[in-house]
Amino acid sequence: MAHRHWKKVGALVAVAALVLGACSDDSGDEDEAGTDTTAAEESSGETSGGEGGATLQEVIDRGVLNCGVNGQLLGFSNVEADGTYTGIDVDYCKAVAAAVLGDPEAVEYTDLTAETRFTSLQSGDIDVLIRNGTWTASRDGALGLQWTATTFYDGQGMLVNADAGFSSVEDMDGTIICVQTGTTTEINLQTYFSSRGLTYEPLNVADEAAVLENFSSGACDGYTTDKSGLASFAATYEGGEVTILDETMSKEPLGPAVREGDEEWFDIVQWVVFATFQAEEFELTSENIGAYDGDNEAILAFINQDFGAELGFPDDTWVVTVIESVGNYQEIYDRNIEPLGIPEGLNQLWTEGGLMYSPPFG
Repeated sequence: MAHRHWKKVGALVAVAALVLGACSDDSGDEDEAGTDTTAAEESSGETSGGEGGATLQEVIDRGVLNCGVNGQLLGFSNVEADGTYTGIDVDYCKAVAAAVLGDPEAVEYTDLTAETRFTSLQSGDIDVLIRNGTWTASRDGALGLQWTATTFYDGQGMLVNADAGFSSVEDMDGTIICVQTGTTTEINLQTYFSSRGLTYEPLNVADEAAVLENFSSGACDGYTTDKSGLASFAATYEGGEVTILDETMSKEPLGPAVREGDEEWFDIVQWVVFATFQAEEFELTSENIGAYDGDNEAILAFINQDFGAELGFPDDTWVVTVIESVGNYQEIYDRNIEPLGIPEGLNQLWTEGGLMYSPPFG
């Protein structure tokens, strides 16, 4: 059974507030020169909990995967009225649990803000962070974390009231813009506006609830975050008609992150993601993968996984268990993202012009 769990990070929150954030809720404080100079990024990157290859065994011994998510972002990780979690990030939490524990419901979800997510992973409070977080060089190099395969290619956009008279970002000179603290969005916003000679006043907010309060009251003229986050906001907004402007202001590759120093765990999480891409390429779904009786050697190697132990998986049947539990990537996308009306774009297989590409299984 899935659990909802709120972690207290104590004194680490103070450090987290300085961490360079990610995507629709990731960035950091900025100095006068416009460069992120955060304490977390200047640290040695030392981490606790799961160092030296211990994470897998800790998860197995515990019998549950501790997965850090957003909890407030429809389509990615959202708590439904009955307390269950849904979303693409949630499905990847389930996929990892299915692969290592044989049970996609053996997950304890921890709702994290942009300012607490990285410290929660660094400290070992969670085993994996799957929280619409952007993979950047500074984060990869300074936080003691590693990003695995990208599960969603996104880009920053701008949302406005449909009757506000803005047809492009260029029309928003001198406006007030809601932007979440602890996110790459802050830096992207400044860079995009300054490079075009535009001015704005940021209204910094902590989370999606604060965005809703300020945008609906008219405290800000626009709201900027990843376009997927804007689509999620628009799908639930009841304050009138809104529009997402055409411009894409950044690159935002989103995906799971783990602690550095545990290559076994990194491999497991990464190859679970790859398995969902490869299953789609092979046209294997949650409905038919268990009944495959063909003679395609590549598919047989993918399904049987006689080398699974070499990657650290405790069970060679993990691929079938994962796909039967959450489906291939297309199934995951259709279930969670398609209802938001977001075009697949780069989130298609490489064979269809997208960027979803798995190394060979074999």
